[in-house]
Amino acid sequence: MTAIDQARAAERVPAPAISGLIEDALAVVGLPAADAGKVAELMTEADLTGADAHGVFRLPQYVRRLRAGGVNRTPDIRVTKTAAATALVDGDNGMGHLVMARAADPAIARARAAGVAWVGARRSNHAGSAGVYAALPLAHGMIGIYSVVASANHMAPCGGAETLLGTNPLAVAIPAGSEAPVVLDMATTVVSYGTVKAYRMQGKEMPADWMVSREDGRPVTDSARSADGLLLPIGGYKGSGLALVLGLLAGTLNGAAFGRDVIDFNYDDESACDNGHFIVALDVARFVPLAAFTTEVDRHVRDLRNSQRLPGFDAIRLPGEQRRQRRADRLRHGVPMPQELLAQLDKLADELGVKPLRDR
Repeated sequence: MTAIDQARAAERVPAPAISGLIEDALAVVGLPAADAGKVAELMTEADLTGADAHGVFRLPQYVRRLRAGGVNRTPDIRVTKTAAATALVDGDNGMGHLVMARAADPAIARARAAGVAWVGARRSNHAGSAGVYAALPLAHGMIGIYSVVASANHMAPCGGAETLLGTNPLAVAIPAGSEAPVVLDMATTVVSYGTVKAYRMQGKEMPADWMVSREDGRPVTDSARSADGLLLPIGGYKGSGLALVLGLLAGTLNGAAFGRDVIDFNYDDESACDNGHFIVALDVARFVPLAAFTTEVDRHVRDLRNSQRLPGFDAIRLPGEQRRQRRADRLRHGVPMPQELLAQLDKLADELGVKPLRDR
């Protein structure tokens, strides 16, 4: 049974119902209507594309932080052009989704004028799925690259026992023709901490290669003990090094938090997180005609997909393929949700006095 078939067997919630709940909940706690709608759009896109730990799953936490004053409900987000192809966004401690939606616009505009643009952001917050932002330039015939300093540190430098690095994700989106765009969205740890939280919520045991104890380095598989563990980097020291580099580029370069300065937003609802991000847009047509490029991307994607497989593999899967399939499936059949999450969202809706998901 494929992942999509398994998802069909679960309880499904229509995307408009998810978006409506998010928008209504955020409006109740003080976000202006247009801002609540934009955040709902980006969070729902995360759910549609399969980033289940970064969509409506995050809503209760966002509501807590907005209520506690940890996030500015009405930020004055400002963009400062620093050169022909660069800009810096001051998020004024607003929702990260709003900050990055604002940052993507000048990145795309400056790349159209200069061929490439790098836009950094500071004084921001958790923004959800990295792939959502990397994919924004695709509609403009551009390649997108995105990274962020994670909203908590869950990894140690290779060989260390202190959580000084985050999952600091990297996402790259490359346009294609008839094939799905190539969209790589990866944490620099073996798994994102959002996935760990989802396992904890459902009481599921974690694989042995996700976390180790900071006391003795042994595997931690009990998701209830995840707060006591260290997430493992991808590829050992390589993943640790990549998290460091991305943290310096998204955090330090923008004057944002990194290392010991990072606030753990899982346990602190009141402090400003000062998240740093960056988004890069690259105009394909400055190198080769867009149609020629996407035709070649299609050819290489098909060549890779149809290449000889090792025993035990039923298919060669490439980044972006399942993302497109999943989005089409979830638009048609709804987004699968575990009962534990539905119960949390029903409780939240009741507390806020808004219509629950099942009644939408």
